[in-house]
Amino acid sequence: MALSDTDKKILNILQGRLQLVARPFAAIAQELGLEESFVIERIQLLKQEGYIRKIGAFFNSDELGYKGCLVALKVQEQHLPQVAEFINKFPAITHNYQRQGEYNLWFTLITESVAKHQEIMDSIKARQGVLDAMELRANHKYKINVQFKLS
Repeated sequence: MALSDTDKKILNILQGRLQLVARPFAAIAQELGLEESFVIERIQLLKQEGYIRKIGAFFNSDELGYKGCLVALKVQEQHLPQVAEFINKFPAITHNYQRQGEYNLWFTLITESVAKHQEIMDSIKARQGVLDAMELRANHKYKINVQFKLS
């Protein structure tokens, strides 16, 4: 499916100007001169087609009492799909992606306590095929706001 000009306009708004109102898609529709139902249909289709992975807010986890950690796993190739699927079940894991190299599965883990962090890490390390894990804690955070401006 090719993106229409309207799809691009919707995606631009979703990336940086989605309003925190009772009916955010109605606000998009009003801005673009469309019907709310049309905007919702297009967003559902864009998600189904893989253009949209997730719609959600970003919060400062530290300010909310959570601690985050980047984790690099060394996983045997034949077990990568099963380990990735297992990791994806944890709401505390926000990103999970395969990379080239010895440590080939990376994810971010954000938990409200050291005990919860350890519980999740222990269960992941116990998975078949997981050979090693590096927990890379941030000393300082630098936030980058990445948006793809679609014309």
